Amino acid sequence: MQNYKKNVRVAVVGAGAWGKNLVRNFAQLGALAAVCDPNPQALELASQFGPGVRTCSSFWEVLRDPEIDALAIATPAATHYSVTKEALLAGKDVFVEKPLALEAEEGQKLVQLAKNQAQMLMVGHILQYHAAVLKLKELVDSGELGKIQYIYSNRLNIGKIRSEENILWSFAPHDISVILFLLGEMPTEVGAHGGSYLQTHVADVTMTTFSFADGVQGHIFVSWLHPFKEQMLVVVGDKKMAVFDDVSKDRKLVLYPHRIDWVERLPVARKAEGEVVPLEAGEPLKSECAHFLDCILTRQQPRTDGAEGLRVLQVLEACQRSLDQKGTPIKLAGLASPAPELPYFVHESAVIDQPCEVGRGTKIWHFSHILKNCRIGENCNIGQNVVIGPDVTIGAGCKVQNNVSVYKGVTLEDHVFCGPSMVFTNVHNPRAHIRRMDEVRTTLVKTGASIGANATIVCGNTIGCYAFVGAGAVVTRDIPDYALVVGNPARQLGWMCACGHRLNADLWCEACGERYQMEGSGLAPLNETQRKVTQ
Repeated sequence: MQNYKKNVRVAVVGAGAWGKNLVRNFAQLGALAAVCDPNPQALELASQFGPGVRTCSSFWEVLRDPEIDALAIATPAATHYSVTKEALLAGKDVFVEKPLALEAEEGQKLVQLAKNQAQMLMVGHILQYHAAVLKLKELVDSGELGKIQYIYSNRLNIGKIRSEENILWSFAPHDISVILFLLGEMPTEVGAHGGSYLQTHVADVTMTTFSFADGVQGHIFVSWLHPFKEQMLVVVGDKKMAVFDDVSKDRKLVLYPHRIDWVERLPVARKAEGEVVPLEAGEPLKSECAHFLDCILTRQQPRTDGAEGLRVLQVLEACQRSLDQKGTPIKLAGLASPAPELPYFVHESAVIDQPCEVGRGTKIWHFSHILKNCRIGENCNIGQNVVIGPDVTIGAGCKVQNNVSVYKGVTLEDHVFCGPSMVFTNVHNPRAHIRRMDEVRTTLVKTGASIGANATIVCGNTIGCYAFVGAGAVVTRDIPDYALVVGNPARQLGWMCACGHRLNADLWCEACGERYQMEGSGLAPLNETQRKVTQ
């Protein structure tokens, strides 16, 4: 098994009953950097699995740690959405235990967020890393079992009884994941019945049925009120039947070449001895953890990625609807599907009124609002709490920092920088009791210009190409190309190069070597011919 210590650093968030197994495996794989849990006893136990590994009780501590590449989340299911969202926004790759979330809409948001952030999102559907399930998938795909007719699964035990999720959400995700994996398709209809015997409105036992488009039927029986442990999946084909018994030690996967003969137009079962299928030894959880680490290094999509987790979540949600309606069959047609991938990123707290155009690669961050009829170019970065529009045009490659309002009448050409909390105006003589939006004076900020933090641009003026407005300056008149201005009112202090360094007295940039000449009221770079003559 590869040692990932020098390549990937993982923090496990949640070191309880299941999380401690993640701690152990990531430690054995050499990738464990930290363990986070509010319970001191859980941290003490985790430290035994990973000696020398940092432990902490603050989630935000690992979230802000730049040395942590990824988080493995094993917190209560009700927290999966919020914890995973914050981890993705912090730029971490994420492994989250099942279920991905408790609502399909939340799962959909996480899948989209992972795509926008270009981060890895993997869901802990451990059975897809079990040697028996992988072999079973191989048998199904090769046709050795023949046409699949029926699949059923029993996942039964006494405890662990939960209150934040019912038995359907606690046990069934494993089996739903496997059935979808084996068949390669979603069910067309589900129905679920169950009973709540210990806690009102928390189902302890459920029986769920599935129908698939190609005629395959299935059921999943789950319970935490069963006298003994049973984890069994049976796949019935018209050639052979396969039994996956995860409780068995030496008969994990058995093939039965039973057949049905028709005698005098009646079906007669012909039984045969079961054949144990040899399997590679290995812990499924370790294979799952290693797969996650491999995906981080190679940037390949995990076998159980966010999209797969969302499909399971959609089936679970349909089953819950049927359970709530006392077994009424639920059609899966029309269920929410992953939102189309946008060519730009919009934080979920941001708002874009329609119609608007946003260019590919642009990012719009927390609590920002883009009003209607705005056009924003490619690869822009719109910071937090920014208001743009209505009817504003912003070119490509612009950066609008936090707390800036780009009002109607303002136009930014390409590669403009607007510093934090700088101010545009659009009416020269505003009064609260007099509407003057038909008196808007236009402001043009030309290509490459930079406006410093807390500067104010009085409306009706033009900021020239690559001009530089110092922090706190108040601009009350046009600024020439490449001019450096500071103060209140802004006055010219010198000239700036396109690279952002101040020019010397000879209009030469000592940083990049570019030379300039006077042209009108501003500067212009020397062209190639003039540069050669000067040299």
